[in-house]
Amino acid sequence: MDRKQCCVKLSVQPSRGLMDEKFIVLVQNVFPGFQLTLHALHKCEDGHSWEAFAHYTTSAIGAVNVSEDPSLGGTYSGVEPMGLLWSLRPVPGSKPWLRMRKMNVQTPMEVTISVYPGHQTEGFLDQVPLASVVVERWYMAPGVRRIPVTEAGLTATLFLPPGPGPFPGLLDLWGGGGKLVEYRSALLASHGFASLALDYLTPKVTIETGKMVDNQYFERALKVLEQHPQILSSRIAMIGLSLGTSITLKMAVNSQVVKLRCVVCISGSHVQPADGSVEQIMSFFNKNAEKTCFNNENHMICRDLLLPIPTDPSLKVDMGQLQCPLLLVVGEDDQNWPAHESALDIKEMMERAGNSHLLTLLSYPDTGHLIEPPFTPFAKASSFRAVSSRQKLVALWGGETAAHSRAQEDSWRKTLVFLRANLYGGVNTCLTSFSNL
Repeated sequence: MDRKQCCVKLSVQPSRGLMDEKFIVLVQNVFPGFQLTLHALHKCEDGHSWEAFAHYTTSAIGAVNVSEDPSLGGTYSGVEPMGLLWSLRPVPGSKPWLRMRKMNVQTPMEVTISVYPGHQTEGFLDQVPLASVVVERWYMAPGVRRIPVTEAGLTATLFLPPGPGPFPGLLDLWGGGGKLVEYRSALLASHGFASLALDYLTPKVTIETGKMVDNQYFERALKVLEQHPQILSSRIAMIGLSLGTSITLKMAVNSQVVKLRCVVCISGSHVQPADGSVEQIMSFFNKNAEKTCFNNENHMICRDLLLPIPTDPSLKVDMGQLQCPLLLVVGEDDQNWPAHESALDIKEMMERAGNSHLLTLLSYPDTGHLIEPPFTPFAKASSFRAVSSRQKLVALWGGETAAHSRAQEDSWRKTLVFLRANLYGGVNTCLTSFSNL
Protein backbone atom coordinates (compact mmCIF):
# COMPACT_ATOMS: atom_id res chain seq x y z
CA MET A 1 0.00 0.00 0.00
CA ASP A 2 1.27 3.44 -0.96
CA ARG A 3 1.27 5.59 2.17
CA LYS A 4 0.63 8.68 0.03
CA GLN A 5 -2.55 7.11 -1.35
CA CYS A 6 -4.06 5.95 1.93
CA CYS A 7 -3.94 7.08 5.54
CA VAL A 8 -5.02 4.10 7.64
CA LYS A 9 -7.16 4.86 10.67
CA LEU A 10 -6.86 2.54 13.69
CA SER A 11 -9.07 2.94 16.78
CA VAL A 12 -9.42 0.92 19.97
CA GLN A 13 -12.37 1.70 22.22
CA PRO A 14 -12.16 2.00 25.10
CA SER A 15 -8.41 2.50 24.91
CA ARG A 16 -8.25 2.68 28.72
CA GLY A 17 -10.20 0.16 30.79
CA LEU A 18 -10.19 -2.71 33.26
CA MET A 19 -8.36 -5.93 32.45
CA ASP A 20 -11.64 -7.82 32.11
CA GLU A 21 -13.29 -5.14 29.93
CA LYS A 22 -13.59 -5.87 26.22
CA PHE A 23 -12.47 -3.37 23.62
CA ILE A 24 -13.37 -2.89 19.95
CA VAL A 25 -10.53 -2.74 17.43
CA LEU A 26 -11.49 -1.00 14.18
CA VAL A 27 -9.35 -0.45 11.10
CA GLN A 28 -10.71 2.00 8.51
CA ASN A 29 -9.74 3.94 5.39
CA VAL A 30 -8.08 0.97 3.68
CA PHE A 31 -8.61 -0.34 0.14
CA PRO A 32 -11.36 -3.03 -0.14
CA GLY A 33 -10.01 -6.60 -0.13
CA PHE A 34 -6.66 -5.46 1.29
CA GLN A 35 -4.69 -7.99 3.35
CA LEU A 36 -3.35 -6.69 6.66
CA THR A 37 -1.93 -7.91 9.93
CA LEU A 38 -2.96 -6.61 13.34
CA HIS A 39 -0.15 -6.91 15.87
CA ALA A 40 -0.14 -6.48 19.67
CA LEU A 41 3.07 -5.91 21.66
CA HIS A 42 3.48 -5.78 25.44
CA LYS A 43 6.64 -5.39 27.50
CA CYS A 44 6.31 -6.92 30.96
CA GLU A 45 7.70 -5.49 34.16
CA ASP A 46 10.35 -8.26 34.08
CA GLY A 47 11.62 -6.90 30.76
CA HIS A 48 10.30 -9.72 28.57
CA SER A 49 8.24 -8.81 25.51
CA TRP A 50 5.08 -10.58 24.37
CA GLU A 51 3.27 -10.39 21.04
CA ALA A 52 0.11 -11.54 19.28
CA PHE A 53 -0.89 -11.09 15.65
CA ALA A 54 -3.77 -11.91 13.35
CA HIS A 55 -4.42 -11.78 9.61
CA TYR A 56 -7.45 -10.01 8.17
CA THR A 57 -8.85 -9.01 4.78
CA THR A 58 -10.72 -5.70 4.63
CA SER A 59 -14.40 -5.52 3.73
CA ALA A 60 -16.03 -3.91 0.69
CA ILE A 61 -15.83 -0.58 2.51
CA GLY A 62 -12.15 -1.04 3.31
CA ALA A 63 -12.53 -1.81 7.03
CA VAL A 64 -11.87 -4.51 9.63
CA ASN A 65 -13.84 -4.83 12.87
CA VAL A 66 -12.09 -7.38 15.08
CA SER A 67 -15.32 -7.95 17.07
CA GLU A 68 -17.13 -9.10 13.91
CA ASP A 69 -14.57 -10.18 11.32
CA PRO A 70 -12.63 -13.46 11.43
CA SER A 71 -8.89 -13.75 11.77
CA LEU A 72 -7.61 -15.88 8.92
CA GLY A 73 -4.51 -16.95 10.82
CA GLY A 74 -1.87 -15.86 13.30
CA THR A 75 -1.83 -16.50 17.04
CA TYR A 76 -5.61 -17.00 16.90
CA SER A 77 -8.23 -17.68 14.23
CA GLY A 78 -11.91 -16.85 13.80
CA VAL A 79 -13.95 -14.07 15.37
CA GLU A 80 -12.19 -13.35 18.66
CA PRO A 81 -12.75 -9.78 19.93
CA MET A 82 -10.01 -10.10 22.58
CA GLY A 83 -7.64 -12.47 20.80
CA LEU A 84 -4.95 -9.78 20.65
CA LEU A 85 -4.73 -10.02 24.45
CA TRP A 86 -5.31 -13.65 25.37
CA SER A 87 -3.09 -15.05 22.60
CA LEU A 88 -0.07 -12.94 23.60
CA ARG A 89 3.06 -15.08 23.67
CA PRO A 90 6.77 -14.41 24.24
CA VAL A 91 8.45 -12.91 21.19
CA PRO A 92 10.82 -15.22 19.28
CA GLY A 93 14.14 -15.67 21.05
CA SER A 94 12.71 -15.10 24.54
CA LYS A 95 13.64 -17.06 27.62
CA PRO A 96 11.62 -20.31 27.59
CA TRP A 97 8.63 -21.18 29.82
CA LEU A 98 7.58 -17.67 30.76
CA ARG A 99 4.27 -16.83 32.40
CA MET A 100 2.79 -13.34 32.33
CA ARG A 101 1.75 -11.96 35.74
CA LYS A 102 1.14 -8.35 36.75
CA MET A 103 3.18 -7.52 39.84
CA ASN A 104 2.52 -3.78 40.23
CA VAL A 105 -1.24 -3.29 40.06
CA GLN A 106 -0.86 0.48 40.48
CA THR A 107 0.37 0.76 36.89
CA PRO A 108 -1.48 -0.35 33.75
CA MET A 109 -0.69 -3.15 31.37
CA GLU A 110 0.25 -1.24 28.21
CA VAL A 111 -0.27 -2.89 24.84
CA THR A 112 0.69 -1.33 21.51
CA ILE A 113 -1.69 -2.42 18.76
CA SER A 114 -0.45 -1.81 15.20
CA VAL A 115 -1.49 -2.41 11.60
CA TYR A 116 0.97 -3.81 9.04
CA PRO A 117 0.42 -4.46 5.33
CA GLY A 118 0.05 -8.05 4.13
CA HIS A 119 -0.24 -11.27 6.11
CA GLN A 120 2.97 -11.31 8.12
CA THR A 121 4.29 -13.59 10.87
CA GLU A 122 7.60 -12.03 11.89
CA GLY A 123 9.87 -9.02 11.67
CA PHE A 124 7.28 -6.58 12.99
CA LEU A 125 9.74 -4.51 15.01
CA ASP A 126 11.91 -3.98 11.95
CA GLN A 127 9.11 -2.14 10.12
CA VAL A 128 7.17 1.09 10.45
CA PRO A 129 3.47 0.23 10.96
CA LEU A 130 0.68 1.84 8.96
CA ALA A 131 -0.93 2.94 12.27
CA SER A 132 -0.53 2.27 16.02
CA VAL A 133 -2.52 2.81 19.21
CA VAL A 134 -1.41 2.32 22.83
CA VAL A 135 -4.02 0.57 24.99
CA GLU A 136 -4.09 0.56 28.81
CA ARG A 137 -5.65 -2.28 30.81
CA TRP A 138 -5.88 -1.83 34.57
CA TYR A 139 -6.59 -4.14 37.49
CA MET A 140 -7.49 -1.16 39.70
CA ALA A 141 -10.48 1.00 38.75
CA PRO A 142 -10.37 4.71 39.59
CA GLY A 143 -10.90 5.20 43.32
CA VAL A 144 -9.85 1.70 44.42
CA ARG A 145 -7.59 1.96 47.46
CA ARG A 146 -4.57 -0.30 48.02
CA ILE A 147 -3.70 -0.71 51.73
CA PRO A 148 -0.76 -2.85 52.93
CA VAL A 149 -1.73 -4.90 56.00
CA THR A 150 0.76 -6.04 58.65
CA GLU A 151 -1.50 -6.13 61.69
CA ALA A 152 -2.12 -9.47 63.43
CA GLY A 153 1.19 -10.71 61.99
CA LEU A 154 -0.22 -10.82 58.47
CA THR A 155 1.52 -10.20 55.16
CA ALA A 156 -1.36 -8.96 53.07
CA THR A 157 -2.82 -6.16 50.97
CA LEU A 158 -6.39 -4.91 51.29
CA PHE A 159 -8.13 -3.45 48.26
CA LEU A 160 -11.18 -1.30 49.00
CA PRO A 161 -13.68 -0.30 46.29
CA PRO A 162 -14.40 3.38 45.64
CA GLY A 163 -16.82 5.08 47.99
CA PRO A 164 -17.59 4.90 51.71
CA GLY A 165 -19.03 1.36 51.75
CA PRO A 166 -19.67 -0.75 53.65
CA PHE A 167 -18.67 -3.52 51.24
CA PRO A 168 -18.71 -7.31 51.36
CA GLY A 169 -15.30 -8.79 52.13
CA LEU A 170 -13.22 -11.47 50.37
CA LEU A 171 -10.12 -13.34 51.53
CA ASP A 172 -8.08 -14.16 48.40
CA LEU A 173 -5.63 -17.09 48.43
CA TRP A 174 -3.28 -18.16 45.64
CA GLY A 175 -1.34 -21.41 45.32
CA GLY A 176 1.90 -23.22 46.00
CA GLY A 177 4.25 -20.64 44.52
CA GLY A 178 3.86 -18.35 47.52
CA LYS A 179 4.45 -14.58 47.49
CA LEU A 180 1.86 -11.82 47.74
CA VAL A 181 -0.19 -11.88 44.54
CA GLU A 182 -2.46 -8.86 44.25
CA TYR A 183 -3.97 -8.58 40.78
CA ARG A 184 -7.09 -10.69 41.29
CA SER A 185 -7.90 -8.86 44.53
CA ALA A 186 -7.45 -5.50 42.82
CA LEU A 187 -9.84 -6.52 40.05
CA LEU A 188 -12.38 -7.87 42.54
CA ALA A 189 -12.28 -4.55 44.40
CA SER A 190 -12.91 -2.85 41.07
CA HIS A 191 -16.18 -4.79 41.00
CA GLY A 192 -17.30 -3.81 44.49
CA PHE A 193 -15.74 -6.40 46.82
CA ALA A 194 -13.26 -5.46 49.53
CA SER A 195 -10.56 -8.05 48.88
CA LEU A 196 -7.64 -9.07 51.07
CA ALA A 197 -4.77 -10.70 49.15
CA LEU A 198 -2.91 -12.88 51.66
CA ASP A 199 0.59 -14.37 51.52
CA TYR A 200 0.47 -17.54 53.61
CA LEU A 201 3.46 -19.52 52.33
CA THR A 202 6.16 -16.84 52.31
CA PRO A 203 4.91 -14.21 54.79
CA LYS A 204 7.24 -12.15 56.93
CA VAL A 205 6.57 -14.30 60.00
CA THR A 206 7.66 -17.46 58.15
CA ILE A 207 10.78 -15.80 56.75
CA GLU A 208 11.75 -14.60 60.24
CA THR A 209 10.97 -17.81 62.17
CA GLY A 210 11.33 -20.51 59.53
CA LYS A 211 7.95 -21.89 60.62
CA MET A 212 4.89 -22.21 58.41
CA VAL A 213 1.73 -20.44 59.51
CA ASP A 214 -0.96 -22.27 61.47
CA ASN A 215 -4.69 -22.28 60.84
CA GLN A 216 -5.11 -19.32 63.19
CA TYR A 217 -3.27 -17.18 60.63
CA PHE A 218 -6.27 -17.47 58.31
CA GLU A 219 -8.68 -16.88 61.18
CA ARG A 220 -6.86 -13.63 61.94
CA ALA A 221 -7.08 -12.57 58.31
CA LEU A 222 -10.83 -13.19 58.32
CA LYS A 223 -11.16 -11.19 61.54
CA VAL A 224 -9.30 -8.26 59.96
CA LEU A 225 -11.96 -8.22 57.26
CA GLU A 226 -14.82 -8.72 59.68
CA GLN A 227 -13.71 -5.90 61.98
CA HIS A 228 -12.92 -3.34 59.28
CA PRO A 229 -15.30 -0.35 59.52
CA GLN A 230 -15.94 -0.32 55.77
CA ILE A 231 -16.67 -4.04 55.47
CA LEU A 232 -19.97 -5.81 56.13
CA SER A 233 -19.10 -8.24 58.94
CA SER A 234 -21.90 -10.66 58.03
CA ARG A 235 -20.89 -10.85 54.36
CA ILE A 236 -17.43 -12.37 54.24
CA ALA A 237 -16.33 -14.91 51.61
CA MET A 238 -13.16 -16.69 50.46
CA ILE A 239 -11.71 -17.36 47.02
CA GLY A 240 -8.87 -19.81 46.46
CA LEU A 241 -6.84 -21.15 43.55
CA SER A 242 -4.94 -24.46 43.63
CA LEU A 243 -3.46 -24.89 47.14
CA GLY A 244 -5.56 -21.90 48.17
CA THR A 245 -8.62 -24.08 47.54
CA SER A 246 -7.41 -26.56 50.18
CA ILE A 247 -7.34 -23.80 52.79
CA THR A 248 -10.60 -22.26 51.58
CA LEU A 249 -12.58 -25.50 51.83
CA LYS A 250 -11.08 -26.29 55.24
CA MET A 251 -12.02 -22.86 56.60
CA ALA A 252 -15.50 -22.97 55.08
CA VAL A 253 -16.29 -26.25 56.82
CA ASN A 254 -14.33 -26.00 60.06
CA SER A 255 -13.95 -22.34 61.03
CA GLN A 256 -15.66 -21.38 64.26
CA VAL A 257 -14.44 -17.77 64.11
CA VAL A 258 -16.11 -16.42 60.97
CA LYS A 259 -19.17 -17.90 59.30
CA LEU A 260 -18.48 -17.54 55.59
CA ARG A 261 -21.26 -16.32 53.34
CA CYS A 262 -19.95 -18.24 50.30
CA VAL A 263 -16.74 -19.62 48.78
CA VAL A 264 -15.18 -19.83 45.31
CA CYS A 265 -12.65 -22.59 44.62
CA ILE A 266 -10.65 -22.74 41.39
CA SER A 267 -8.53 -25.68 40.22
CA GLY A 268 -8.15 -27.32 43.60
CA SER A 269 -9.06 -30.29 45.75
CA HIS A 270 -10.60 -31.23 49.09
CA VAL A 271 -8.07 -34.06 49.53
CA GLN A 272 -5.86 -33.35 52.57
CA PRO A 273 -5.56 -34.37 56.24
CA ALA A 274 -9.00 -33.28 57.46
CA ASP A 275 -7.72 -31.40 60.50
CA GLY A 276 -4.24 -30.59 59.22
CA SER A 277 -2.23 -27.39 59.19
CA VAL A 278 -0.57 -25.96 56.08
CA GLU A 279 2.62 -27.81 57.01
CA GLN A 280 0.73 -31.08 57.42
CA ILE A 281 -1.05 -30.57 54.10
CA MET A 282 2.29 -29.99 52.36
CA SER A 283 3.80 -33.05 54.08
CA PHE A 284 0.85 -35.13 52.93
CA PHE A 285 1.45 -34.05 49.35
CA ASN A 286 5.19 -34.70 49.64
CA LYS A 287 4.57 -38.28 50.83
CA ASN A 288 3.05 -38.95 47.42
CA ALA A 289 5.95 -37.32 45.56
CA GLU A 290 6.81 -40.60 43.82
CA LYS A 291 3.58 -40.19 41.83
CA THR A 292 4.99 -37.11 40.14
CA CYS A 293 5.72 -37.82 36.49
CA PHE A 294 7.28 -36.00 33.53
CA ASN A 295 6.28 -35.84 29.89
CA ASN A 296 8.68 -36.18 26.97
CA GLU A 297 9.55 -32.47 27.26
CA ASN A 298 10.49 -32.98 30.95
CA HIS A 299 7.48 -31.00 32.16
CA MET A 300 6.35 -31.93 35.66
CA ILE A 301 2.84 -33.42 36.02
CA CYS A 302 1.51 -33.44 39.58
CA ARG A 303 -2.14 -34.42 39.14
CA ASP A 304 -1.54 -38.02 40.26
CA LEU A 305 -0.31 -36.93 43.72
CA LEU A 306 -3.89 -37.01 45.02
CA LEU A 307 -5.19 -39.89 42.90
CA PRO A 308 -7.09 -42.05 43.34
CA ILE A 309 -9.38 -39.81 45.39
CA PRO A 310 -9.30 -41.47 48.83
CA THR A 311 -12.35 -43.03 50.44
CA ASP A 312 -10.89 -42.55 53.94
CA PRO A 313 -12.86 -39.61 55.45
CA SER A 314 -9.81 -38.52 57.47
CA LEU A 315 -8.01 -37.67 54.22
CA LYS A 316 -10.46 -35.10 52.86
CA VAL A 317 -12.55 -32.18 54.01
CA ASP A 318 -16.04 -33.30 55.03
CA MET A 319 -17.97 -31.50 52.31
CA GLY A 320 -21.22 -32.87 53.69
CA GLN A 321 -20.82 -30.39 56.55
CA LEU A 322 -20.58 -27.33 54.28
CA GLN A 323 -23.27 -24.78 55.10
CA CYS A 324 -22.62 -21.99 52.57
CA PRO A 325 -22.85 -21.78 48.77
CA LEU A 326 -19.82 -23.13 46.92
CA LEU A 327 -18.72 -22.33 43.37
CA LEU A 328 -16.25 -24.87 41.98
CA VAL A 329 -14.34 -23.95 38.80
CA VAL A 330 -12.30 -26.74 37.22
CA GLY A 331 -10.47 -27.49 33.99
CA GLU A 332 -10.91 -31.01 32.64
CA ASP A 333 -7.34 -31.00 31.28
CA ASP A 334 -5.74 -29.82 34.54
CA GLN A 335 -2.35 -31.55 34.68
CA ASN A 336 -1.32 -30.04 38.02
CA TRP A 337 -4.22 -31.08 40.28
CA PRO A 338 -6.98 -33.69 39.91
CA ALA A 339 -9.46 -30.82 40.09
CA HIS A 340 -12.13 -32.46 37.93
CA GLU A 341 -12.01 -35.77 39.81
CA SER A 342 -12.09 -33.89 43.13
CA ALA A 343 -15.11 -31.87 42.00
CA LEU A 344 -17.01 -35.04 41.14
CA ASP A 345 -16.22 -36.50 44.57
CA ILE A 346 -17.26 -33.26 46.29
CA LYS A 347 -20.52 -33.38 44.35
CA GLU A 348 -21.12 -36.96 45.43
CA MET A 349 -20.30 -36.19 49.08
CA MET A 350 -22.70 -33.24 49.10
CA GLU A 351 -25.44 -35.24 47.41
CA ARG A 352 -25.16 -37.97 50.05
CA ALA A 353 -25.34 -35.34 52.81
CA GLY A 354 -28.30 -33.53 51.26
CA ASN A 355 -26.53 -30.19 50.78
CA SER A 356 -25.83 -30.41 47.02
CA HIS A 357 -28.18 -27.43 46.50
CA LEU A 358 -25.29 -25.32 47.78
CA LEU A 359 -22.97 -26.45 44.95
CA THR A 360 -22.44 -24.78 41.59
CA LEU A 361 -19.93 -26.64 39.40
CA LEU A 362 -18.32 -25.11 36.31
CA SER A 363 -16.29 -27.72 34.44
CA TYR A 364 -14.49 -26.77 31.21
CA PRO A 365 -13.12 -29.16 28.55
CA ASP A 366 -9.62 -28.53 27.15
CA THR A 367 -8.95 -26.19 30.07
CA GLY A 368 -5.89 -26.38 32.28
CA HIS A 369 -4.94 -25.43 35.83
CA LEU A 370 -4.26 -21.68 35.67
CA ILE A 371 -7.80 -20.35 35.32
CA GLU A 372 -7.19 -16.62 35.76
CA PRO A 373 -9.13 -13.38 35.16
CA PRO A 374 -10.28 -12.84 31.56
CA PHE A 375 -7.82 -12.22 28.73
CA THR A 376 -4.81 -13.28 30.81
CA PRO A 377 -2.41 -14.84 28.28
CA PHE A 378 -2.45 -18.63 28.32
CA ALA A 379 0.50 -20.67 29.60
CA LYS A 380 0.31 -24.42 28.99
CA ALA A 381 3.57 -24.86 30.91
CA SER A 382 5.86 -22.46 32.77
CA SER A 383 8.78 -22.30 35.15
CA PHE A 384 7.72 -22.94 38.73
CA ARG A 385 9.56 -23.00 42.04
CA ALA A 386 7.64 -24.78 44.79
CA VAL A 387 7.93 -23.22 48.24
CA SER A 388 8.45 -26.58 49.91
CA SER A 389 11.39 -27.82 47.82
CA ARG A 390 12.69 -24.55 46.27
CA GLN A 391 13.55 -26.66 43.22
CA LYS A 392 12.92 -24.86 39.94
CA LEU A 393 11.06 -26.97 37.39
CA VAL A 394 8.77 -26.55 34.43
CA ALA A 395 5.21 -27.35 35.48
CA LEU A 396 2.69 -28.62 32.95
CA TRP A 397 -0.61 -26.84 33.62
CA GLY A 398 -2.60 -28.24 30.69
CA GLY A 399 -5.28 -26.76 28.47
CA GLU A 400 -5.55 -25.47 24.90
CA THR A 401 -5.20 -21.75 24.18
CA ALA A 402 -8.63 -20.84 22.76
CA ALA A 403 -10.70 -23.17 24.96
CA HIS A 404 -8.81 -22.17 28.11
CA SER A 405 -9.22 -18.48 27.31
CA ARG A 406 -12.96 -18.89 26.78
CA ALA A 407 -13.16 -20.71 30.13
CA GLN A 408 -11.38 -17.83 31.86
CA GLU A 409 -13.86 -15.32 30.46
CA ASP A 410 -16.95 -17.42 31.18
CA SER A 411 -15.92 -18.48 34.69
CA TRP A 412 -15.00 -14.92 35.71
CA ARG A 413 -18.35 -13.58 34.57
CA LYS A 414 -20.18 -16.31 36.46
CA THR A 415 -17.95 -15.83 39.53
CA LEU A 416 -18.93 -12.15 39.71
CA VAL A 417 -22.61 -13.10 39.36
CA PHE A 418 -22.20 -15.71 42.13
CA LEU A 419 -20.46 -13.26 44.47
CA ARG A 420 -22.98 -10.49 43.85
CA ALA A 421 -25.90 -12.83 44.49
CA ASN A 422 -24.46 -14.17 47.74
CA LEU A 423 -22.69 -11.09 49.10
CA TYR A 424 -24.87 -8.24 47.87
CA GLY A 425 -28.15 -10.12 47.83
CA GLY A 426 -29.06 -8.80 44.38
CA VAL A 427 -28.26 -5.16 45.16
CA ASN A 428 -26.09 -3.72 42.38
CA THR A 429 -23.08 -1.60 43.24
CA CYS A 430 -22.34 1.60 41.34
CA LEU A 431 -18.65 2.02 40.54
CA THR A 432 -16.69 4.43 38.43
CA SER A 433 -15.38 2.85 35.25
CA PHE A 434 -12.66 3.98 32.90
CA SER A 435 -15.25 4.30 30.15
CA ASN A 436 -16.96 7.09 32.05
CA LEU A 437 -13.84 9.21 32.47
